[in-house]
Amino acid sequence: MRTFAKATDLQPLVGQPIASSDWITVTQERIDQFAQATGDHQWIHIDPVRAAAGPFGTTIAHGFLTLSLLPEMGASAMEVLDTKMGVNYGLNRVRFPSPVPAGSRLRGHFKLLSYEPIDSGAQLTMEVTMEREGSPKPVCVAESVARRFT
Repeated sequence: MRTFAKATDLQPLVGQPIASSDWITVTQERIDQFAQATGDHQWIHIDPVRAAAGPFGTTIAHGFLTLSLLPEMGASAMEVLDTKMGVNYGLNRVRFPSPVPAGSRLRGHFKLLSYEPIDSGAQLTMEVTMEREGSPKPVCVAESVARRFT
């Protein structure tokens, strides 16, 4: 975990990698729970027998499940002490270059792309590259926009 005293401490770091998250294991149970919550019950995610004969040889996480790990990764990667509240403002770009087989361990690497002062805080745009342990290719690359209020 990287700690910043103030949001303004991030401003000179634009263009640099600033933090990496802890590892998160994507279990079949988590995949099944995501399917229940979203109504996406495609067999590639929830049917281990059928998925074993499919293109990946096992079940894989939903792309949106992978993307939904951003807040958890961000929380373990960095903290800004003078921030009272942070909100997700949106995404500029998201890609899923490779699958996330059930049981995979993932972590996110955060690069600060921009820092924009706003009333009572800052808008931060981060490039988040999610890696899968043991894989040379990322599983998700997202440009995430968040607002932090001080």
